[in-house]
Amino acid sequence: MKTVELSVKSFKIISILEAVSFLVLLLIAMPLKYMFEMPQMVQVVGMAHGILFILYLGGAIYMYKKLNWSIGTLFIAVLCSIIPFGPFYVEKKFL
Repeated sequence: MKTVELSVKSFKIISILEAVSFLVLLLIAMPLKYMFEMPQMVQVVGMAHGILFILYLGGAIYMYKKLNWSIGTLFIAVLCSIIPFGPFYVEKKFL
């Protein structure tokens, strides 16, 4: 398998995991913390999401270089990292 294909496949996986972790954080962990006084889930999911978020941003920059994305495409990919379901859009549209 070519290096670029492997890089795209890895970024797709990171993108999906980052989006899912963000949704779990927003829709499950945060309500548990504030409605039921159970902050443990936010600590675990928050840490995982933070790591995946950093990997996603690094991967977006790497894809920018490897796939010759325009600066606008990179901007959209980075912007989508802070929008729920955004990484799913990037994964489908640009990869």
